Amino acid sequence: MNEQKTPKQIVSDLDEYIIGQQDAKKSVAIALYNRYRRTQLPTNQQQDITPKNLMMIGPTGVGKTEIARRLAKIVKAPFIKIEATKFTEVGYVGRDVESMIRDLTDVAVQMEEKEEFKLVRNDAIKEADKKLVKILAPGVKKQTRQNNMADMMQMLNNLSNGQMPGNDDDQEEVTDEIRNRRLSIKEQLDKGLLNDQEVTVQLEETSKVGPMNDTMGTMGVDMSSMLNNIMPKKKVSRTLPVKEARELLIKEESNKIVNHDKIYQNAIDLVQNKGIIFIDEFDKIAAGNKKNSGEVSREGVQRDILPIVEGSQVNTKYGPVNTDHILFIASGAFAESKPSDLIAELQGRFPIRVELDELSQEDFINILTVPNNALVKQYMSLINTDGIKLTFTKEAIEEIARIAYELNRENENIGARRLHTVLEKLLEDILYEAPDMQMGDITITQKYVDDQVGDIVADKDLSKYIL
Repeated sequence: MNEQKTPKQIVSDLDEYIIGQQDAKKSVAIALYNRYRRTQLPTNQQQDITPKNLMMIGPTGVGKTEIARRLAKIVKAPFIKIEATKFTEVGYVGRDVESMIRDLTDVAVQMEEKEEFKLVRNDAIKEADKKLVKILAPGVKKQTRQNNMADMMQMLNNLSNGQMPGNDDDQEEVTDEIRNRRLSIKEQLDKGLLNDQEVTVQLEETSKVGPMNDTMGTMGVDMSSMLNNIMPKKKVSRTLPVKEARELLIKEESNKIVNHDKIYQNAIDLVQNKGIIFIDEFDKIAAGNKKNSGEVSREGVQRDILPIVEGSQVNTKYGPVNTDHILFIASGAFAESKPSDLIAELQGRFPIRVELDELSQEDFINILTVPNNALVKQYMSLINTDGIKLTFTKEAIEEIARIAYELNRENENIGARRLHTVLEKLLEDILYEAPDMQMGDITITQKYVDDQVGDIVADKDLSKYIL
């Protein structure tokens, strides 16, 4: 937390990827920095200061989700996006709302595992290379001796230490010739000379999450871990290039070295203090002016979400998680309803309201060219992989922006997503022909834009279906 960015720095980072929406960026930056401020207070005061949850109001495609997602990346926080409608899809028995906390905890565990695996990678590489070298240069199997009590005792001892029969080094004899060959293979392995050679390795079977496992997870019991500790690990054979096999073996060895209890506890702390949950389509659970049977279901979902947003304890397979200081960001267009249609208690849990602006034609031009992940830059990079340099004239970009803006005005406004549709149609022929074309340059001009999509835009009926 020592490198915590200030609100201005957070907004500056968001500016690199998101055009406009300064009010929304400012609000989320303040909410995020307030979390850091809370950690600087005495412990007895920290518990009393809860996150100021936000509600983003605006049409689709204006940057609501992207702001929240980029925010989480900036501060390296566990983040999930869910749709509020998931909880009403099957009527009164919607998806368990506590699942959002379990999903967030899963993300945090993966983040912590990744960090811990980095710390033990060197040790894991050594163990993985030992296994790989033995597979590429196997020793001579020892002759098994029947009815030998010493062998039986050794096997029982191995089993008690978690070793399966046949995995012990004592099962093979290593001659000087094999030893020298292994040294040679290890050297080639380090230099990457064997990367493309295929090898068959025995890997631990990935545990599958079934209905029972998921149910027990809600009770705070990790059944898969319990069963894995009791039952011997199942092995599956896979034939793949040495480079891929090595990485899988490194991951397997890392998994053996790390302290999983420490990972789970760190993940829970991370969720409780830095977790961010983005709830989209929040307006869909507000009753609005619609008085029908679904109204009861929507209000029921609101009442189910309320205790989680207020602060409660949710059991996960890694342990109980407190939701008191998780930051919730709700989002919705609120075209047919308004925030005041939500139950009063839930309204009070989202004190910060920010309205996002509709995107202008100038915004579209900037979205196409300015951000680090600008759409034009993405397509130029994609087509460059075929040895073709793609460029756009200023007039072409302005025409693309104009077409997208007009289509949004005439049809349903889907914001910046309209640019994806127009660009895909515009570049369809080039994307199809590029792999078979000779290396060269292609310039997209205003005339090319008009030729490719102009007729479709002019035909109002056709444009509704294609663009």
